[in-house]
Amino acid sequence: MGELLRIDQLVKHYGAICVTDSVNLTVNAGEIHAVIGPNGAGKTTLINQITGEVASDAGTIRFEGQDITRWPVARRARAGMSRSFQINSLIPAFTARENVLLAVQAARGHNFYFFKSLASQADLLDEADAFLTRVGLEQHANDLVSELAYGQQRLIEVAIAMASHPKLLLLDEPMAGLGPTESERMIELLSRLRQDYGMLLVEHDMEAVFALADRISVLVYGQVLLCDTPANVRHNAKVREAYLGDEEIGA
Repeated sequence: MGELLRIDQLVKHYGAICVTDSVNLTVNAGEIHAVIGPNGAGKTTLINQITGEVASDAGTIRFEGQDITRWPVARRARAGMSRSFQINSLIPAFTARENVLLAVQAARGHNFYFFKSLASQADLLDEADAFLTRVGLEQHANDLVSELAYGQQRLIEVAIAMASHPKLLLLDEPMAGLGPTESERMIELLSRLRQDYGMLLVEHDMEAVFALADRISVLVYGQVLLCDTPANVRHNAKVREAYLGDEEIGA
């Protein structure tokens, strides 16, 4: 597996607070690398630094060997990065297809003439439908997002993230707000997608993390306490003390 992402000694300060403190991390093609840690550990800030939404104060970010540390968000996206957000960013009054269609259109570099002109472009519609099929929502293509279950909306977010044909998916708590059945469906989807994408997964759902991750980085107070396999992370005393506690997870 080739290395997609490498971050070295990444730092972000907000005033006197060091939110990410000399973070080192890699993600390989076909790998799911999970980042876990308590609230306030710096996980979302780290993703924002990687995508360029937050400028780093020190350190380097390399994507497929290129130094992208100072690249703007759009250039990183064109290079093959795509992210989903912790909170849904869908348009409730649009259908599932229309939401994904907007992402397909943006990825193709089209101007936003809206849907009247797009209706005649069958290739765009077919591509949007293909992404909905990949996440198992082809039967809901014409349903308004506002009428879909929350778990289905989260799946649309993943379809949108795939619409730019990325090499690396950055997933910020895809299990957030999901019930057990919905979480299981998301786990099954991400497991299937690993053959096509490297993934950096920020997640609080430890059952999902241990089911999916090839490696886990434990972030505490902005620092990587440990990066190891799920089995070693699960049984590490320092990790239990800092985050996992006494609960047997995924055992």
